Formats: sequence, structure tokens, C-alpha cells
Amino acid sequence: SEALIRSYKRSFNGFAAYLTDEEAKRLSSREDVVSVFPSRELELHTTRSWDFMGFYQPTSVTNLPAAGGDVIIGVIDSGIWPELPSFDDRGYGPPPAKWKGVCNGGTNFTCNNSSFSLLDFISSNGFPSSKIIGARHYSGTGSARDLQGHGSHTASTAAGSVVKDASFYGVARGIARGGVPWARIATYSVCGLTCSSADVLAAFDDAIADGVDVITISIGRRSAVDLDRDTIAIGGFHATKRGILTVHSAGNGGPDPATTASVAPWLLSVAASTIDRKFESKVVLGNGKIFTVNKHFFAV
Repeated sequence: SEALIRSYKRSFNGFAAYLTDEEAKRLSSREDVVSVFPSRELELHTTRSWDFMGFYQPTSVTNLPAAGGDVIIGVIDSGIWPELPSFDDRGYGPPPAKWKGVCNGGTNFTCNNSSFSLLDFISSNGFPSSKIIGARHYSGTGSARDLQGHGSHTASTAAGSVVKDASFYGVARGIARGGVPWARIATYSVCGLTCSSADVLAAFDDAIADGVDVITISIGRRSAVDLDRDTIAIGGFHATKRGILTVHSAGNGGPDPATTASVAPWLLSVAASTIDRKFESKVVLGNGKIFTVNKHFFAV
């Protein structure tokens, strides 16, 4: 039917379609239908964090845990830029046998970072040896390549490889790395100019069936809604049933009360917090006085 937009059937049953109000009302009255709700547009949510929290952090690819490469993190976001140093795939063997996904990154995208790879294995299921072992796109952009930077940022925060001598315009130079730098990444690109709820649910459907261990998603609403109308809560619920943890951003609001958009009890909701570092600059006045401020300025 031309009204059908998407069908969810790999991990749970459902569909997205163009319906009239009357059709939606009739469907919602059926005993075999859990919920019917409009597909809404969602928004993207926005370095030393892991050290600050006391997590073990390697400083090179030579001291990574042997089994770490078996962890697969599914990133539902705006895609990924695979050539970035944070996704360097040196030292990686074939993807884990549990992986059932594909590299369908679309236009101008490959999952194998050949410019970095020291290994050229092809696993028995046909996937190239790489850190980014899977890619799918849903947003209509025709590619899983990240044109906004948000998806690459969130993916590197979760699983970025060790990058030495990283800095912010020369400031705070050191080692950049994700929370689990030895983990594999599967990217699910659902955001172009907007992020459709129907596409997000399709990404959950695929990520669960593909065999990821963790799903991270930094997309959502500006405020909480009923759980049976919350696409991410629904997708996360089905992931939890399969033993897959869903990590979801709390939202872009705050610090006022009731501004957390992620409230489902089966989601791990993550918000911004304090940290033990700051960017300082010295402001020199014409009279010679010098003030230190917690901002970063560039000379003009």
C-alpha cells in the first residue's frame, strides 16, 4: 500500500503509515494493538569524563583487553565520519560471530577504514575487519555519512579509539578516547535535517536484530511524554527484553525541574554534570591588570 511508510518485523511487530484520524481511531480500538500515535520530529541532544569517573582507560592500542573487541555499540544518530582518527581500526580482527548486521552505508561510505587498517581480514560472514562494522541509513540523505558532526561526536564519546596528542586548538593537549575504546561500532543514521520517530523505531528494530550489545541514542523530545507514545521508550523496551542496554540522553533542557525528557525506567538516562577541568584564559587590560577567566578567547 502507498500509505505504508515502514514495517517493523525483525525485533518487534508494528508499522508506520499515513492514516486519517478515523483510521487511527479504529486501529487503536483493536485488542491486538498496543498503541497508535503520531510520528513526531525529534531533536539531537548534545574529555576527561571517563578519568574523572574513575573508569579504566588505556593509553594505546597495545594494552586493550583481549575480549574488548567483542563489544558492539549501536549508535542511533546522524551517522558517522569513518575516516576520523577516533575510528582508527588498527589492531582489529574480524567482527564477532554474533554480529548479524550489514554495511549498508549508502553513497560515499565504507565501513572499512582502509587508510588506517593494518589488517585485511575478511570474516566468514563477509564483513571487513574494522571498528565500524555496520551501517544503515533511514533519513533520506542516501548515506550513513555524518554531515552534521553530532553522530561522530556521540560515537567517539562512547567508543572512540585512542588518539594521542589531541587538543582544542592547541589547548588541553592530551589523549582522547571513548568510554570503551576497543568496542566495535554499528551506526544507524536517522537524522538529516530532522529526526523522524518512524525512522528511530526502524533503527531500534534493526539494531536489536543485528546483535548489538548496547544502544546509545542522543536524540529525543524537549519534554517527557506517555511511555506508550514515546518511540525511544518503546524501542528501548524491546531492546531490554533482549538483554540490550539502551543509554539515552536526558535532554537539552534544564536545570529547571521536570525538564528531563528520558524517564522510562528501563532506559539508562544520562545528563550533563560537573567535571574537574576548565579552560582558562588571561585577559590583559590596557592598564596592565590581568584577569583569569574560565572562557577561551582568540586574539583579534
